[in-house]
Amino acid sequence: MGDSAVINIENWLSQAQGGDNDALGRLLGAHMNYLKTLAYAQMDDRLRRRVGASDIVQETLLEAHRDFLHYVGKSPAEFSGWLRMILINNVRRAIECHVRTAKRDVRRELSLSDIQGRTDKSAARLESLIASQSTSVSSVLQRHESLIQLSDSIARLPAEYREVIILRHIQDLPFKEIAERLSKTSGAVRMIWMRAIEKLRESSVSSAGR
Repeated sequence: MGDSAVINIENWLSQAQGGDNDALGRLLGAHMNYLKTLAYAQMDDRLRRRVGASDIVQETLLEAHRDFLHYVGKSPAEFSGWLRMILINNVRRAIECHVRTAKRDVRRELSLSDIQGRTDKSAARLESLIASQSTSVSSVLQRHESLIQLSDSIARLPAEYREVIILRHIQDLPFKEIAERLSKTSGAVRMIWMRAIEKLRESSVSSAGR
């Protein structure tokens, strides 16, 4: 989603609540990469082999479109929180459908509050990345717009860069564990991370200049 979409989020929310279906479509589309980043961070390797983060997000957006008449929030931040709750339910269903085994598995015992807690932490960590990208944030609305813009920038990264950013900053894993997951040395992972961070900073500077 481009920068023009980001700066219109508040207007689109207001228009959508006034019955503008096109505005609702643009509003939901603007949040796609934000939701995809959060969904990916909640999925382990077994779940990812069976269902993609994009599939869970697509289901979330369809349900949000269907149920938007029941949404009562006013701000973009409230709207993203509402979307997160729909996403959390869909992640839980995916775990129940695709990861459950004949043996007792800890993933079977995950409650909705467990997944919500993990997702909320991921969302907070994603927000914390904003400050490191040289983005001037002077209002709650600008912070939300920057969050959506950062999610778009992460989505545009090469797959290897994107995974390291999510594992390091959204899942808060140490470099050693990331290296084990990716079958790389810690030094190689740090190099990938540094390049990914530089890409995000370049994207932030480019967006700020528009």
